Amino acid sequence: MRLFRLEHGETAYRVDFAFYASTIIALTVYLIATSAREQYATLAGLVLVGFFGWTLTEYLLHRFVLHGVQPFHRWHLEHHGRQSALICTPTALSAGLVASLYFFPALLLSNRWAACALTLGFLTGYFGYALTHHAVHHWIANGQWLRRRKQWHAAHHHTGELRRFGVTNEFWDRIFRTSR
Repeated sequence: MRLFRLEHGETAYRVDFAFYASTIIALTVYLIATSAREQYATLAGLVLVGFFGWTLTEYLLHRFVLHGVQPFHRWHLEHHGRQSALICTPTALSAGLVASLYFFPALLLSNRWAACALTLGFLTGYFGYALTHHAVHHWIANGQWLRRRKQWHAAHHHTGELRRFGVTNEFWDRIFRTSR
């Protein structure tokens, strides 16, 4: 089914970015428009918790799912072998996973504003990851941060060792001693 293809055409690949950017904007507008001003600080804190949660999720997914669980490992090896191909998680799959594993559990445990705030932070992290991952494979690194990310990610791809799983940051690799 084309909806769940791993390798995307350029249009579908760009639609993924547009979908997540639009969702982030919509959640932000929704939270500002429907929540009470007294909730803003709490909601901002929950956005940060969601963002930080993404950084851990990024590390754990890359280390244990993409490098260990089939068929994800096989799909990820395809990316390692063809790094400039437009290979990414199908939008329907990633959105479904975020909704079912993150938004709905948060909604069951709290309220709609908290669930939206946590999801907003998580999606912002995911969007930052997607942009960073695209940049390390397709852009020329003019700035120091992107140069560092490209070097870090290249070490992950080319050393043959299972290390450096973080794409957007090195924090969890340092915590779990996979930065070597």
